Amino acid sequence: MTTVTEHDHSRNIGPAADLEALAQIERRTLWLSTAMIHHANRVRPNTSGLKVGGHQASCASMVSIMTSLWFTQLRAGDRVSVKPHASPVLHSINYLLGELDESYLTTLRQFGGLQSYPSRSKDPDPVDYSTGSVGIGATAPIWGAMARRYVNSTLGADAGSGRQYSLVGDAELDEGAVWEAIVDPGTVDLGEVVWIVDLNRQSLDRVVPNIAAGRLESMFEAAGWQVITVKFGRLLESLFARPGGDALRARILEMPNPEYQRLLRCDASELRARLPGTGPNGARIVELIAGLDDSTLSAAIRNLGGHDMQALVDAYERIDDTRPTVIIAYTIKGYGLPSQGHPQNHSSLLTVAEYESLAGDLAMDPQRPWGRFDIATAAGQLCAQTAARLRRDPAPMPTLPAVPADFGRTPKGSATTQAALGRTLLDLTRAAPEAAGRVVTVSPDVSSTTNLAGWINKVGVWSTAERQDWFADDAETLMHWRERPTGQHMELGIAETNLVGLIAELGATWSRWGEPLFPIGVLYDPFVERALEPWTYGMYAGGQSILIGTPSGVTLAAEGGAHQSITTPSVGIETPGLIAYEPAFVIDVEWTLLASLARLGRPDGTSAYLRLSTRPVDQLLADVPSDPAARERRRKQVVAGGYPIVRRAGAVVTIVAMGAVMTEALAAVERLGSAGVAADVVCVTSPGLLFEAMQARHGRGTADSWILDQLFPATRANPIVSVLDGHPHTLAFLAGVNRVHHIALGVSRYGQVGSLDEVFRYHGLDTDSIVAAALDVLGAAGETATKRA
Repeated sequence: MTTVTEHDHSRNIGPAADLEALAQIERRTLWLSTAMIHHANRVRPNTSGLKVGGHQASCASMVSIMTSLWFTQLRAGDRVSVKPHASPVLHSINYLLGELDESYLTTLRQFGGLQSYPSRSKDPDPVDYSTGSVGIGATAPIWGAMARRYVNSTLGADAGSGRQYSLVGDAELDEGAVWEAIVDPGTVDLGEVVWIVDLNRQSLDRVVPNIAAGRLESMFEAAGWQVITVKFGRLLESLFARPGGDALRARILEMPNPEYQRLLRCDASELRARLPGTGPNGARIVELIAGLDDSTLSAAIRNLGGHDMQALVDAYERIDDTRPTVIIAYTIKGYGLPSQGHPQNHSSLLTVAEYESLAGDLAMDPQRPWGRFDIATAAGQLCAQTAARLRRDPAPMPTLPAVPADFGRTPKGSATTQAALGRTLLDLTRAAPEAAGRVVTVSPDVSSTTNLAGWINKVGVWSTAERQDWFADDAETLMHWRERPTGQHMELGIAETNLVGLIAELGATWSRWGEPLFPIGVLYDPFVERALEPWTYGMYAGGQSILIGTPSGVTLAAEGGAHQSITTPSVGIETPGLIAYEPAFVIDVEWTLLASLARLGRPDGTSAYLRLSTRPVDQLLADVPSDPAARERRRKQVVAGGYPIVRRAGAVVTIVAMGAVMTEALAAVERLGSAGVAADVVCVTSPGLLFEAMQARHGRGTADSWILDQLFPATRANPIVSVLDGHPHTLAFLAGVNRVHHIALGVSRYGQVGSLDEVFRYHGLDTDSIVAAALDVLGAAGETATKRA
């Protein structure tokens, strides 16, 4: 197991000359980030008339924190998640370090330029974590820390060590996913995790009236975190040490947040009137501040710890690397700008006059705003030293183990697609142990109910240290929970957001350290939508993984409407960078899962989503070809999106079915045949791939359309009845392949508890409904033909 104590994080910044160099870099970073946003909104031509936007005030509150962190603390092995609205600060620092060309500074929020929020996949300069959606970027370093430890301990690789920092706005702590991650039992072992909270006590719309840092401190402490609070800078602390200083300290701590924010908008004369307040110690405060000149008084009220370099560095020195740490840094939103402390400064932009005035204050030329430091200066030397210290070697191109395409086994008897998941993973350990060694499964306390028990017994459970299994000698315990640093299953609490955040980071190890993993997250399909935003954001950031939703649909009849997923098939069609499958048979699970594993951990890789079922199905219905060439043809069709499972001579209608309702579809064909109506059956495994093929046929996209010709040849352009255990619009586009009449069956209302027969009948998924729909669509097609004649 790799520990974070392998690198010394002691950072003594030295004499006053270093502080002055830091102050110069701090002022330059403030200027560059402000100028970037100003150029995007006030200088660059805007032909659309739409607001470009940017967050000058949110950047300003982070400048001191980020300057101190980058130029005194960070090492090459560290990773930082930057709060979304501070992205211009990140780009400014990268520019000063020589990691970003000057030409990009004029492209903030421009097509092909610097992104609105930090992006690993789209920004041209180093970005450790993509951020943007509230809470997702904040928690990503927790999962990044777990992923790096997993790579080191399970694969025996060298992904190094280092801290994982999150720079978080205080309003972001309102997001429930943040606390789900903080209190997860596995987090407390991650001493490399450090959060720095930008406590500026403002949200988008207002000054937050009741934000309580003490309550936040208690919540972090209760979760086992070290809490370091940086409230005041050295100037205020020096005033607190004078006679009357205790009264001033108490007054500032006890006043409501909005009152303090209002003081930031006051000139010195107003401060002298307002600051003492009406309490019994007001006279002592009056006497204390009477000895201060106006500029010192104005500076003192703004002298919070989050803007004091020495206070911040002192806080970093106190970090305990044996447990996660949160540094709560008091800051001012808009610090150093004319808008500082204003309750509506979140998206406000400096006027041209204010911008030019700021340039004068910071000794910058507004007409030539993009200057770096001369290398001969102390600030220039510090930039060069920091750039050399933080320089990383590019991650090596991953070496991927071969994943078999087919185990060569033909399932028999009755089985479920959910059970096929565990069986396929166990078969992989025997057929391709090197590939199986890269597989890591993750679940939120549903391992046993999603058929992973056999896999877990085989590979063990991952933990940062080995733990004793007290039930190892219990003969009635079938699933053995052996926790060790080499285990390949990771168990989280019941928090789907955590699960998809973790598989995203496990799926990014190929690009971070050249060590590909094959992460598979397993959760109940109704909760896929709960995890959808962080899951898609993880894919956007380059995390390649497989998500298994099981059990799915109203086939989960006994659980009732709350646990019957309806719209999840649409997720698979509409999510970029994702291939979704809904297998009908065990062999389909095997082939699609193996194909999905083979697409992971590579620059051109894709994620996958498999929607599985607990319904037992007779596997002989799959009619898997025995001839090797025909079997391989079927496998390729399955992986490409579907296959014809029944072809009848003289067929006049095509039934298209997906997943758990295949039994009813095949029964409907037999019923129709007995009535003299010949019908084909097509089994769809991936509607998304078929839709891409259809787009390609019309010159949209790069997919190959061959699969459509095999499933829906023009010579069999018959009316279609489609049916699936999900929303009917999932397959509705198939009518356009050959422009035929189509009736789409599926689930379009909330479910009911009951037996499977009752629930299928209620939603029109039963055999009777399919037969009736086939006759109806034939009648409609006949009427159209008659009218045309």
